[in-house]
Amino acid sequence: MHIEQMYTNCLAEAAYYVESEGEALIIDPIRETEPYIKKARERNVRIKYVLETHFHADFVSGHIDLARESGAEIVFGPMADTSYKVHHAADGEILQVGKLKIKVIHTPGHTPESTCYLLFDEMGKEYCIFTGDTLFVGDVGRPDLLDGKMSKEELAGMMYDSLRNKILPLNDNLIVYPAHGPGSACGKNIGKETWSTLGQQRKTNYALQKMDREAFIQVLTEGITAPPPYFFKDAEINKSGYAEIHSVIKKNLRPLTVAQIKSEIASGAMILDTRAPEIFEKGFIPRSINIGLEGSFAIWVGTLIDINTPLVLITEAGKEEECILRLARVGYEQVRGFLKGGIEAWKDSNLKLDRIESASPEEFCSLIKDEEEVIIDVRKKGEYDACHVRGAKLMTLSELESNIRFFEPGKKYLIHCAGGYRSMIAASLLKLHGISSFRNIHGGIAKIKEAGAPLIENK
Repeated sequence: MHIEQMYTNCLAEAAYYVESEGEALIIDPIRETEPYIKKARERNVRIKYVLETHFHADFVSGHIDLARESGAEIVFGPMADTSYKVHHAADGEILQVGKLKIKVIHTPGHTPESTCYLLFDEMGKEYCIFTGDTLFVGDVGRPDLLDGKMSKEELAGMMYDSLRNKILPLNDNLIVYPAHGPGSACGKNIGKETWSTLGQQRKTNYALQKMDREAFIQVLTEGITAPPPYFFKDAEINKSGYAEIHSVIKKNLRPLTVAQIKSEIASGAMILDTRAPEIFEKGFIPRSINIGLEGSFAIWVGTLIDINTPLVLITEAGKEEECILRLARVGYEQVRGFLKGGIEAWKDSNLKLDRIESASPEEFCSLIKDEEEVIIDVRKKGEYDACHVRGAKLMTLSELESNIRFFEPGKKYLIHCAGGYRSMIAASLLKLHGISSFRNIHGGIAKIKEAGAPLIENK
């Protein structure tokens, strides 16, 4: 038996490779098939099944392409209505891979078709459970992603029943392998680890504590922030199918001259600059949005940019294809191309560049003594509540544009996040909206704390 978690940080997503006696199955694969095909080839095994825990809303699954390339059968649990051929497994059905057995456990709640897969080892003992978005480390899946087709209260009630009747009766030693880790918007506050045991979750997960149905529904539905709009589009793509990934990359991997970039911009394309924040701030094409490729790139693209927006890309040399692939992972395929020669080509054409004015943490501490600047913290509410600079206003990055009217002419602003990645995204958004009276703070709250800024901490 060989089980491997294949984690993608950009999506905070975990796929799984399971193998026994020359056969393998893949659970919740990401868009590109190469990692799974390569692994099976290297280990000289046949991929028998591709198991899906539900219709993912936060990324486009690779199940269709992977099944076509490997000959594997796609498996969904009950209530999964697709536009392509799958095996609709019944609740309690047993699948066999080598000497391993996998029991299908229908666990509606996150979505109606949500399904967990309980794996028995070669000795027939319960070993682990792949919980998808039903059960995370420290959290459970959000119940508000059906876009009005079912209420969040209805789905929360289903989740209560699924957890109590299907998951909690299992043994404490069972390894829990969820579909997501920290940073994912599929839960309210997912823990730092990417796996756990049922016994540990029974002790520490708020959703597994003793409470009646009504109390559970209230706890699960309160404090949920609005999901990124692309979630609903990605869920539909996963239900109805999509273009083959290699054809998407070929179509979008289009080098553009400066003149062509200007033409695309004039036609309504958005400039997405994927360079690192510390490089972007020194010079960028005006009205660019900076979302660095080395951070939670796909998550923030999906949160801040409409999925139908045409994009032109500014990348580091050699990163063009990776950028296009990572956009396709979340269903963003309206890429017109990338600037050939990168930002240097723009400079060589003697065209204007914009800049971001930044400050060190030490300068930040000096500036706030004058109390002239307004401090804007763009982290999440939980981060802010745990520790923030005294007097700082919380304006989460996902809500920044909807609050742009807050920024008043004549006032000065200091923008920070945890480490500098999100605050540079915020800075580029402010510039896009014509706001320049701000400074980005290098290093974020961690360095601000070291510099001795006055903090309010809740330990």
